[in-house]
Amino acid sequence: MLVLGRKIGEDIRIGHDIRVRILGVDPHGNVRLGIDAPAHVSVHREEIYQRIRAKEETP
Repeated sequence: MLVLGRKIGEDIRIGHDIRVRILGVDPHGNVRLGIDAPAHVSVHREEIYQRIRAKEETP
């Protein structure tokens, strides 16, 4: 796992066409991210992704 430190307004790039921007951090430590990715790339929160995977594995 790669761990990066970023400030509000800074970006992280994944490949050539995915950008993750740090939008803010609230007093409770929750981080708001903006994700800019092509339409063919699915972006989900982990718990949603797990539900999708579970449905795909159910016969």
